[in-house]
Amino acid sequence: MTTLELINLQREFFNKHINQEVKYRIEQLKLFRKILKENESLLFEAIDKDFGKSQYETYITELSLIYHEINLAIKKVRKWSKPKYVWTNLANFPGKSRIIPEPFGNTLVIGAWNYPYLLTLNPAISALAAGNTVIIKPSELALHTSAIMAKLINENFDAGLMHVVEGGVKETTDLLEQRFDKIFFTGSTAVGRIVMQAAANHLTPVTLELGGKSPVFVLPDANLKMSAKRIAWGKFLNAGQTCVAPDYVLVHKDIKEELLQELKKQVEIIHGDEPKGKETYVRIINKRHFDRLNELIHRDKIFCGGETDEEQLYISPTILDNVSFDDKVMEDEIFGPILPVIEFNNLEEIIKKVRTRPNPLAMYIFTKKRKIKERLIKEISFGGGSVNDTILHLSNSKLPFGGKGFSGTGNYHGKAGFDTFSHKKSILFKGLWFEPFLKYAPYNKFKLKLLRWIIE
Repeated sequence: MTTLELINLQREFFNKHINQEVKYRIEQLKLFRKILKENESLLFEAIDKDFGKSQYETYITELSLIYHEINLAIKKVRKWSKPKYVWTNLANFPGKSRIIPEPFGNTLVIGAWNYPYLLTLNPAISALAAGNTVIIKPSELALHTSAIMAKLINENFDAGLMHVVEGGVKETTDLLEQRFDKIFFTGSTAVGRIVMQAAANHLTPVTLELGGKSPVFVLPDANLKMSAKRIAWGKFLNAGQTCVAPDYVLVHKDIKEELLQELKKQVEIIHGDEPKGKETYVRIINKRHFDRLNELIHRDKIFCGGETDEEQLYISPTILDNVSFDDKVMEDEIFGPILPVIEFNNLEEIIKKVRTRPNPLAMYIFTKKRKIKERLIKEISFGGGSVNDTILHLSNSKLPFGGKGFSGTGNYHGKAGFDTFSHKKSILFKGLWFEPFLKYAPYNKFKLKLLRWIIE
């Protein structure tokens, strides 16, 4: 089936209004859950081949969040889909106003390789819950997970409703040349620009989930043991290949040495003295990324770690000390197991420095002082984040997840995901028993005065 044939098939399916019935959506979501549950062993096997990722970590960081998203949609989609009545202003008396969520239509979801199940299937779940058809394009870098998603979905769902298209740049380019009603992309800022430019040709609305250099502030009053434990876990989870991973640490100079020692200790507790080959630590996705990351490790600034194995695509958890904003590692998002530490003395100055950089996808603050928390949250613009923890804000489906500026546009998760894939149709229902004379000529000062009173 060609790309155009597939899109036409989905347009025909959507125009039959089958999936716009909430009952049908719930049935398909339940089928989706059933297929994933029954084939967990295949999902585990595929991701292990791509990353060397354990079943435990795969469940925690991917499948558990997917199941939660499906279960929430099944439970809430009837409520989310109901028309919402809103107040009608006096100028429209007598009348009623309501907002009706309706699906965009034919949608495209382009997933990312670093969490190949979560970042590909969660947006697709939102698209289905909102009543759309969806074409899924997984990343070709995670070859085995792409293949298993294609097998499970394409063998069990009507291609008119949901279908996986595998391949690389050519296949993605072919898809982007077509007209969709909504495009959802997760990936790099560079590719996000390409997606947005392609969508502009058809005036297609786009949600971009990108990345950025997410800072961590550690203030002198922070609980250093707990801070180090949570930073180390968040940074080196998935070998740092996480869009909201702490990218660099900004620590007050009075506690820098103590924090460094605690970080090293916590890395050893979590991953052991030799993480290579252990199920708690995954490998780098491919040689290109391995080489890129290897070049970012300034050998003279290694505090701990720095071990590499090209054959096994292994880079140990690495902490860099005495880093400045001018170092190469601070130019772009690291997206790997390298944690630069930058000391500061003046909070106001370091805030100004962070504000000169593109908006990060996440920011993390470790302090007990309310005024400092509020100041950092207010003065620095970012997608989302946590105080005294890392990463886990994205696990709360009540919190819309998304970036701002260079880190993305739009958001999803839970109700926010449903809204992202829905158009809000606004309707005014007007009564017939009264018609205001102010609408019509002749115009005069009395009418203008009365109109001002009503409207203002």
